[in-house]
Amino acid sequence: MREAFPEVLEFMRTRRSVPAKTMTGPGPSDAEVEAMVAIASRVPDHGKLAPWRFIRYAPDYCVKLNGICLARALERDPALPADLQAFEANRFTKVPVVIAIVSRAQPHPKIPEWEQLLSAGAAAYGLLIAANAHGYDAQWLTEWVAYDDTLAPALGVKPGEKLAGFVYIGTRTMPKTDRDRPGLGDVYSVMEG
Repeated sequence: MREAFPEVLEFMRTRRSVPAKTMTGPGPSDAEVEAMVAIASRVPDHGKLAPWRFIRYAPDYCVKLNGICLARALERDPALPADLQAFEANRFTKVPVVIAIVSRAQPHPKIPEWEQLLSAGAAAYGLLIAANAHGYDAQWLTEWVAYDDTLAPALGVKPGEKLAGFVYIGTRTMPKTDRDRPGLGDVYSVMEG
């Protein structure tokens, strides 16, 4: 007989990301972060390649990254409005914990890179789930910084790797609200005969 986990089903049914801009502390402890990453590592991974890795940015490094991102944003757009400059100046310090998920898909004779990329996405989602299950709020974001090759070294991304995004973890300052979800008929079908 199969064992059901109704509390897990309810958790998954009602799980919701919270915008990072609405989070503050407290954030998870180092031990909680390590537990979250261990959980996030338990994703489908054809060939046991671990085609992803996690980078947690320490608080002092987040301050440094803010300056690097602001400088790069101004290189890209010297007329960047003041409100966007302020945003960049606080990009990595708006929440207590920021973790990057790095995709390190490599050519493999049996495992397509596409499968490896999907595994990295699953790892990022696993981190979101783990953060929520620990009682924290989280959001998975990419934004322009994830795609800027000039910033890659400062973000810890090595040649041949790509950022799957950042998971911001903290505590919400506003009530959770749901968003519109696709209707089941729009995303699910059955092929017959």
